[in-house]
Amino acid sequence: MDLKLTGKVALVTGARSGIGLSICEELAANGVHLVMVSRREPELILAAKKITDKYGVSALPVAGDVTDPDLPSRVVEQAEKVFQHIDLLVNNAGRAHAGTLLTTPEEEWQLMTETKFSAMRRFCKAVIPGMQRRGWGRIVNISSIGGIYPNPQLTVSHALSAAINNLTRSIALSVAADGILVNAIGVGAVATDNWAQNMLPNVRTRRPELADKTDDEVMALLGKEKTPVGRFGLPEDIASITAFLLSDRNQFVTGQTIEASGGAERFM
Repeated sequence: MDLKLTGKVALVTGARSGIGLSICEELAANGVHLVMVSRREPELILAAKKITDKYGVSALPVAGDVTDPDLPSRVVEQAEKVFQHIDLLVNNAGRAHAGTLLTTPEEEWQLMTETKFSAMRRFCKAVIPGMQRRGWGRIVNISSIGGIYPNPQLTVSHALSAAINNLTRSIALSVAADGILVNAIGVGAVATDNWAQNMLPNVRTRRPELADKTDDEVMALLGKEKTPVGRFGLPEDIASITAFLLSDRNQFVTGQTIEASGGAERFM
C-alpha cells in the first residue's frame, strides 16, 4: 500500500533507539524527511546518518531534553529553517516506570510527568499552528495499554498514559475541522532495551523462580504467559501502525487510542 507520505516532514521525539528509531526507519522507507529529537547527541547523530545513508531522505538530529519547556519551539524553529514546515508529529519520548502509588518517590512523579505528558502537550502546541495554516497534519502520541487497563505495579506510567489518551482525544476534537488527525497508540509489552532496563528488574524481584534465566528467556516466557498472540511486540509492530495513522491513507480515524498489545491487558 502506498501511504502517500513521500516528501512529508516528520518530527519524532525519543528517536535515538527502540520504538522511536523504528518509527523513523519506517517513515524514511516511505520517503519521509525526519527531525529526530533525543538527549544523547552522539548516538542521535549516528542514527540520523544511518537513516540518511540507507533511505536517501534528509534527517535532522536535534539534541535536547524534552523536559525543557523551551525545547519544542527551538526544534520547530530549526526544522522550519531546513524543511520550511512540519507535517507529522510523533510524541514518543518517555519510558516505562515500575512502582506503586506508595513506592514511587515524588521526584519520579515530577520527572515522568514532564517527560511523558508535559512534553507531548508542548510539542503539540508548537506544531499545530503550522499544520492549521496548511490545512493538513497528523499526530500520533505513543501511550500505553495501561492507560486503558491500569496495573498498580506501574501506577505512575499508567496514570500518565490515561492522561495522554484523554488529551489526545481533546486535541483531536479541537483540530479535526482543520484537517489535522490526532491519535494515540496504547502499546503493550514491546521488546526494547528500555523495557529490559526498566521493567525486567521489577519482574525478577517479584518472581525469584526466574533468577537463572536470561533476559531473552524471561521475555519469551512472559510473552507466552501474558500475551494472547504468544510473544512480546517488536518496535516494528508499532512503527507500521504509526505510519498508517500518520499517512494520507488515514482520512477518518482521529481521537482514538489504538490498542497494540497482542491482545494483552497486562504484561507484568
